[in-house]
Amino acid sequence: MSQIHKIPESVLVVIHTPDLQVLMLERADQPGFWQSVTGSKDTPNEPLSETARREVLEETGIVAAPEQLRDWALVNRYEIYPVWRHRYAPGVTHNSEHVFGLRVPAGSLVRLAPREHLQYRWLPWREAADLCFSPSNAEAILHLPKQLEASV
Repeated sequence: MSQIHKIPESVLVVIHTPDLQVLMLERADQPGFWQSVTGSKDTPNEPLSETARREVLEETGIVAAPEQLRDWALVNRYEIYPVWRHRYAPGVTHNSEHVFGLRVPAGSLVRLAPREHLQYRWLPWREAADLCFSPSNAEAILHLPKQLEASV
């Protein structure tokens, strides 16, 4: 039986409230490392918006209606950290990460996937960006005010 490899195309979903509080999640496999919702496509043909909605539900329990999810038309291409390369096919060294925003009401209930995250915090957007271990995640959060202006 062949090993199933992760697809090197993923989503990053910045979940935020109308007043720019951003949901941050602490990774279970690396305590102290905080991030937004992330995840890879399950199949090569899975639409990115479906990947984003699925990952949000799996990681936070939040049901994202299609009209709540915004494709920010930002793609980060980065080198996969060596510690995680074993999850990908041999020779795969880079991932393409597509950025989405998800606006939710303040006080939205969050139900973490315990195998993936230890705890969560709602933080003002600048503090959330400062907390990120991933430079691409921090950069995406810093785009939040501009993305909201563009959607008005």
